[in-house]
Amino acid sequence: MREYSTPQTIEIPTTGNLTDDVVRNAAEAPQAVQFGRANAEGGWDDVSCATFLAEVSAVAKGLMAAGVQAGDRVAVISRTRYEWTLLDYAIWFAGAATVPIYESSSEEQINWILSDSGARVVVCEDAGHGARVEATRATLPALEHLWTIEDGAIATLTELGTGVSDAELETRRQAAGPGDLATLIYTSGTTGRPKGCMLTHDNFQTELGVAVAELERLFDAEGASTLLFLPLAHVFARIIQVGCIKSRTRLGHSADIKNLLPQLASFQPTFILAVPRVFEKVFNTASQKATADGKGKIFDRAAEAAIAYSRALEGGRIPVRVRAQHALFSRLVYGKLRTALGGRCEFAVSGGAPLGDRLGHFYRGIGVTVLEGYGLTETTAALTVNLPDAQKVGTVGRPIPGTAVRIADDGELLFRGGQVFTGYWNNPDATAEAIDGDGWFHTGDVGEVDDEGFVRITGRKKEILVTAGGKNVAPAVLEDRVRASALVSQCLVVGDGQPFIAALVTIDEEAFPVWAEQHGKTGKVADLVDDEDLRAEVQAAIDEANKAVSKAESIRKFAILPTDWTEEAGQVTPSLKLKRNVVMRECRDEIAALYG
Repeated sequence: MREYSTPQTIEIPTTGNLTDDVVRNAAEAPQAVQFGRANAEGGWDDVSCATFLAEVSAVAKGLMAAGVQAGDRVAVISRTRYEWTLLDYAIWFAGAATVPIYESSSEEQINWILSDSGARVVVCEDAGHGARVEATRATLPALEHLWTIEDGAIATLTELGTGVSDAELETRRQAAGPGDLATLIYTSGTTGRPKGCMLTHDNFQTELGVAVAELERLFDAEGASTLLFLPLAHVFARIIQVGCIKSRTRLGHSADIKNLLPQLASFQPTFILAVPRVFEKVFNTASQKATADGKGKIFDRAAEAAIAYSRALEGGRIPVRVRAQHALFSRLVYGKLRTALGGRCEFAVSGGAPLGDRLGHFYRGIGVTVLEGYGLTETTAALTVNLPDAQKVGTVGRPIPGTAVRIADDGELLFRGGQVFTGYWNNPDATAEAIDGDGWFHTGDVGEVDDEGFVRITGRKKEILVTAGGKNVAPAVLEDRVRASALVSQCLVVGDGQPFIAALVTIDEEAFPVWAEQHGKTGKVADLVDDEDLRAEVQAAIDEANKAVSKAESIRKFAILPTDWTEEAGQVTPSLKLKRNVVMRECRDEIAALYG
């Protein structure tokens, strides 16, 4: 299919802005719990709608007293925490626009974003972030204030704003309309210098007005709640934040990924959102633990039964044998996996990269339906999404209402809709390249649309490899499958202009010690990159991946690298996507050796 559109189902507001949700909630349900705020004892303190409005208003007054004007940019550098959301809405109440910066950003990255955006204020989380700002502050003439959350930023702003009247704040709050800038999100930059995506209040209102209505079973369920653990600098987490406040869904924050399971257990969310790497890690950790306990074969059978059950659901008929196996493993295995997610989680939303149909079927088979969607920073997150009652595992769903998709002649996915950004900040050339004269946004992704409108992503336009034999190969299909191995952390498929396809593989540092002990190995990954048993394990993952492609597209050779690729080392983005160009440059000798 070349083009598909979904008709608009709701009326998008033509006045107002995102702050209206906070005011409405406090007026309609002042005592309703809007947040669960983490406390020092490991529990959660309730924050009501009325309390949130009062706190947001107080901080917004402080920003106004500090000289923040309507349309100014205010930067936030912090991990995911309650204060992030509080500041975001306070900035909007003050008529300004939020500039989120990943807390892992370097001095150079922070300097570029602050300089390019012209931010007048920075609120950071701790002294370490503050030091990174101060290091280049001399080159930031627009920057007037720097406050630190852990050094009392919220109290300081609250005190500063005591002289600002409610009437002054209300006038400022109402000044922003749908077309005004709400946030300037800089792309994490898998290639080149980050560009600032201008997202308006209307972009968010369009996206969330539709998404909350379409995902009613998530946001409007009895006792609906979610624990947010992705970075709020990423548009995916931000959109869920806004959606929760719009729908009055209880929201919690966590930045401690390593201790996420205990927090999920105590918060008990009804749905979660994550990038595919998180779902992979949960699956692989469970597999490794089962193997270490001598129950690896049982887990493998349970996983296959879950996948078979989900596939049968899609077909509309579940064979008796599959149903019986599924019932058995529901008692023995699946319940424990659901308990690990807090015990009440029925849905998960996946985005940021392709999930892969195997993981999608696995999670649905154990009773947690993963709704995979697709979107970019430039599109205020979701363009398409699978819905609880309209799902095809392996696809990213249909266009959300009011959105159209078109397949270009070269296979690129083009989209048009009210959630598409207005352009790149200070970069009209890049804007003209991204949005054509007819208003179609060029995603850079290659895909296809079936007769029912479900979209499938098949690769990146710029990442399509063309072998010396002229075969076009989408590396993502192979990379996703190789990473499904519990032992594999990352995989980079190469072969552009080469006689065959090859791969670089890194080993998961958490899974490796368990594997090494089971196989009687000593030493680190770096000591065993040529070990026959380790190579056999990786070869098995590659053999499994090769089943998805033709022989001409299959991985013929691979190399195991001594160290993993990480965000800290600059090879992975904060949303856990591989920076292909960085890795290709750093590993050119290893790649050359594969073809030597």
